Amino acid sequence: MLQPLAFYLFSLVTLLSATFVITAKNPVHSVLFLILAFFNAAGLFVLLGAEFVAMILVIVYVGAVAVLFLFVVMMLDTGFAELRKGALQYVPIGLVIGGVLLAELIFIYSAWEFAPSITNNIASPVTAESNTVSLGLLLYTDYVYAFQIAGLILLVAMIGAIVLTHRQRSGVRRQKIKEQNTRKRDDAMEVVKVTTGKGV
Repeated sequence: MLQPLAFYLFSLVTLLSATFVITAKNPVHSVLFLILAFFNAAGLFVLLGAEFVAMILVIVYVGAVAVLFLFVVMMLDTGFAELRKGALQYVPIGLVIGGVLLAELIFIYSAWEFAPSITNNIASPVTAESNTVSLGLLLYTDYVYAFQIAGLILLVAMIGAIVLTHRQRSGVRRQKIKEQNTRKRDDAMEVVKVTTGKGV
């Protein structure tokens, strides 16, 4: 009885927080509701027995992406009220598209059937390893090259983002490492003889 109650609780909070993400007037509140939605989605994954996916959801999305969104929203002085003025004209077409997608989802799940021969032949091996151990063994043995290629793609994307955002701006003092390394004592210090009682 406890598991269905936890499922309905996590689902209800996820739906409510996702609704508040798009309806909150303050963008900081939207990001905080997004973090709440991620936490409850992680709880749903734990109920499904996918604790590794829940942990990744909390670490990556809550710990990095959502916090990054929060800092960016708090640092940028953007007039969100002005941006939302023209958004009301797109509400009807958004409702139409959302209704079409909802109808498609209902049609898919109502017509979904498994072949009896497939469901009867599904093997369910019982292993002593957890989901995390099984996923790690599979990821670092059979798919190790694909995993490394995915890491290289992310590295290239990160370098590309740095290159695109790195630009020369006037009026900003930059560090000149070559001049600092080649600097001598005479360039930074001057010995002045001061007469007693007269000062510099």
